[in-house]
Amino acid sequence: MPVEDSNCGACIDSLSLKASHGATGRSQRRRRVRERSLGIAILGAGSVAEKHAQALAQLPGFELKAVWRRDRAKGEAFASRHGTEFVPEVEAILRRGDIDVVDITAPPALHHQLGVLAAQHGKHVVVEKPVDASLEGADELIRSCREAGVRLAVISQYRFTDGARFVHQALREGALGEVFQADAYVKWYRPQSYYDQDAWRGTPDIEGGGVLINQAIHFIDLLLWWLGPVKRLVGQTRTVAHEIPVEDHAVAVLEFACGALGVLEASTATWPGFPARLELHGRKGSARFEGDGLVLWEVQDYPKKPPLVEARLSGSREAMAIDVEPFRRQFEDIYLAITQDRNPLVTGEEARRALEVVLAVYRSSKTGVAVDFPWQAQP
Repeated sequence: MPVEDSNCGACIDSLSLKASHGATGRSQRRRRVRERSLGIAILGAGSVAEKHAQALAQLPGFELKAVWRRDRAKGEAFASRHGTEFVPEVEAILRRGDIDVVDITAPPALHHQLGVLAAQHGKHVVVEKPVDASLEGADELIRSCREAGVRLAVISQYRFTDGARFVHQALREGALGEVFQADAYVKWYRPQSYYDQDAWRGTPDIEGGGVLINQAIHFIDLLLWWLGPVKRLVGQTRTVAHEIPVEDHAVAVLEFACGALGVLEASTATWPGFPARLELHGRKGSARFEGDGLVLWEVQDYPKKPPLVEARLSGSREAMAIDVEPFRRQFEDIYLAITQDRNPLVTGEEARRALEVVLAVYRSSKTGVAVDFPWQAQP
C-alpha cells in the first residue's frame, strides 16, 4: 500500500538530475552486483516501508544503506529503527556508488519522477504498487528503465503467497478446465482518520484515486496473473462513507480475453471489514482465495495437494495487518532478477496492466459507457 508521507505535493519538482551510462558502465555494474550484496535505499519511509525494511533485513543479499523522506524527523526515526542512515537529499542518494537499488514507497504520483531519476543514475528500481498514478507516468518509467539497462520491479506481494502461486500453476495446467467466472470482492473498511492522516491520501492528483488504485489493485493483479488480460469492462464508483474527492466504493463487470466473465466489488466503507475474496469457477471445479491464502479447492481429477489455509483478515480492517513473508519472497525474486540478469516476476509492464484496469473503471464510471481494451486507443 502507498506510504504515509505527507506534504509531498511537488517535493521533487526542483530536481533536475541527469546521468548517462553507456554499455560499458552497465556491464561493469552487472559484474559488480554479482560479487557482493546489493546496497538499497528507501525513498519515502512511511507505513509500508516498514514492511519493506523488515523483509530486507531477512535477506543477506540486500543491505539497507540509506533512507530519504521529506519529513526529516520521521525519516530519521525510521532510519534509527532500522539501523541505517537518513539522507535528507535524494540527489545525494542517487550519486552514491554503494547503492545499487532504489525502493520507492512515496505516494503514487511521485513513482515515475523518482524512478526515472534513479534509472538515469544507473540504479535498479523497485516501486510500491501502483506502478504510478497515471499510464503516462508508468510508460515513462518503464521506458526510462529499459533505456538505462536497469531492472524495474513493482511490489505486488500477494503473488508470492503459497495459494496464489498454486492457483497460477494449476491454471497453467488446465486444472479448472475452461474458466467462465472470476470474481474479486474487496470489502474492506477504513475510518475517516485513515484518509486524514496524510494530505495526499484519497486525492485524485497524488494518490490517483481511492479504493481501486490503493487496495483493490492487489487482487486485480491476481486475476490478471491467473487469467490474462481484460477485454472489456463497465463500472461505477461512489463515495459513500468518507469525506474524500475519490471513490471509497466501486463495482465493475469484467469480460476477460479468455472468455470468462467477472465481478469486481471494492470498498473501504463496508464496516467492519471482511477478508478479500477471489472466486474462480471452471468446467472442472472451483477455487476460492480469501485473505492471503487459498481456502477452497474443489477440482475434479487434479493430483496435486492444494496449500489450504484458514481465511485471515489480512489488511481488511487495519492497513498494516499484513504478513511480511510475501514481501520477503518478492524481494528475494528481485535480488535474483538483478544478479541473474533476468526479469522479476512483477515487471513494470505487468503492473501497468492492473493500473489500466483501475483507470478504465474510472473512465467507465465517468462516461457511463463500457471501455474496450486497450482503452487509450479510444477517442
